[in-house]
Amino acid sequence: MGQVNKRPQVIQDLIALATYIAEDNLDASDRFLAAADETFKQLAKMPEMGKRCQFYHPNLADVRQQAVKEFRKYLVFYRPTESGIEVLRVIYGTRDIDAIWNDWEEGEQDLG
Repeated sequence: MGQVNKRPQVIQDLIALATYIAEDNLDASDRFLAAADETFKQLAKMPEMGKRCQFYHPNLADVRQQAVKEFRKYLVFYRPTESGIEVLRVIYGTRDIDAIWNDWEEGEQDLG
């Protein structure tokens, strides 16, 4: 099985999203976290299955996205690595994703 490496921001994303979901449904929040973990593992086995993103920044050229299993509006952004995947973000799909990535790019010094 491929290795899953998560950037620190991913943990913050998952906590924020699970907390938001839990406001209406605690069980759904738990299911979301389990589904995200399952999605990460599946992507590590088949890193090319996600859709290639087209971001302006050249260091994001290899980033892909895949919806969280059973939570299709939540998107995993990752890049394939030699040993599996590196998860960069998990974002609710209706947000302004380009703006989020523009802000993220400015704050990240080690994108490559």
